[in-house]
Amino acid sequence: MDLLIRGGRVIDPAGGIDDLMDVLIADDRISRLGKNLAERAPGTRIIQASGMVVAPGLIDLHAHLREPGFEHKETLQTGLEAAVVGGFTSVACMPNTDPVNDNPAITHYLISRARQVGKARLFPIGAITQGLGGGRLAEIGEQREAGTVAISDDGRPVMNSEVMRRALEYAGMFGMPVISHCEDLNLSGGGVMHEGWVSTELGLKGVPTAAEEVMVSRDLALAELTGSRLHIAHVSCAGSVHLIRQAKEKGIRVTSEVTPHHFTLTDEAVRGFDPNTKVNPPLRSAEDVRAIEEGLKDGTIEVIATDHAPHDLAEKDLEYTQAAFGMVGLETALGLALDRLYHRGILSLPQLLAKLTLNPARALNLDAGKMTVGAKADVVILDPERRWRVDGNAFRSKGRNSPFHGWQLRGMAMMTIVDGQIVMDQGLGI
Repeated sequence: MDLLIRGGRVIDPAGGIDDLMDVLIADDRISRLGKNLAERAPGTRIIQASGMVVAPGLIDLHAHLREPGFEHKETLQTGLEAAVVGGFTSVACMPNTDPVNDNPAITHYLISRARQVGKARLFPIGAITQGLGGGRLAEIGEQREAGTVAISDDGRPVMNSEVMRRALEYAGMFGMPVISHCEDLNLSGGGVMHEGWVSTELGLKGVPTAAEEVMVSRDLALAELTGSRLHIAHVSCAGSVHLIRQAKEKGIRVTSEVTPHHFTLTDEAVRGFDPNTKVNPPLRSAEDVRAIEEGLKDGTIEVIATDHAPHDLAEKDLEYTQAAFGMVGLETALGLALDRLYHRGILSLPQLLAKLTLNPARALNLDAGKMTVGAKADVVILDPERRWRVDGNAFRSKGRNSPFHGWQLRGMAMMTIVDGQIVMDQGLGI
């Protein structure tokens, strides 16, 4: 069935479009864009989008979907259902599964299983090293051939600089970025929150910002040496933003991301000892949040990613020092970004959407994140003014580990369309 989306504000950063118009979807593709479009065929479904924003489907380039091996935390079914609720039509999943996605067999499984689920598109990220052990390189070329779009050891930093250099060189040969978790384990030393005044008051071991900055500096130097593409995951502190900005000015091929929790919360949120505030890298200071906002504004940080990390209750309902790191994010990311970045005047809607569509697509070389005629019909319709309350108990994700439960947010996804099919509808199509 054809879909005709009428009267929405169409924002397509890839095509430079920001105008009130109609969108006709036919044969799983964007067929036409324009004003007062006529139906192409009888039976076309009309979707009234007046007052809404129509944009390319969101892309999350950093999520943990846990399957295979940790299905008690999340499955591809529940993770991709959570994605489309949040407006995401494409998700890149990290390799920290069991078995680790360090070989073509796991990559093939993930792609095949995601097609069976039939919600958002899935783009596997392969491991840098075998078993995420930080030693021997995984078979990068074979992973690429199987369908991986990038390589990363995810939450485990590659401490050996020679291994990281070779990873950048090999990935560069296949046109893939290396996604780096920048953490010097010798400096982080088992810390559980940001090292600062709050950690001292609470008596919790802190992680200094230098633990991130030292590794950002090293990886930028290696990216310059190799000429390969580096993507820095979950930037959390002012020093990292400064280093990335300088690297871009030098022409180093680097992109970076920030999570909603790192531009929304500070280490003050840890005062209640809520284990859902325990993340890696940790929630930083107000000064770091201001630097991240400035980095988003001036383009130093191109991408907003969720770092969606579901855990079961047994891993989170513990003393702060014993609880697992991570929080869920697929269903709250858009609302937090609209509420905290758009409605507070930090980013315009086109700027915000570019960081959730065009820029992650470019970072991973994906044929996605655009609404040009002929493009895949992956679309999100969002209401930037809709007020809603976060209810962790209603998440589609298996994970309930969110510090945002009960928050009132302004802005949400109303409909998600993948391959021309409506996969999520908050009542807009009724």
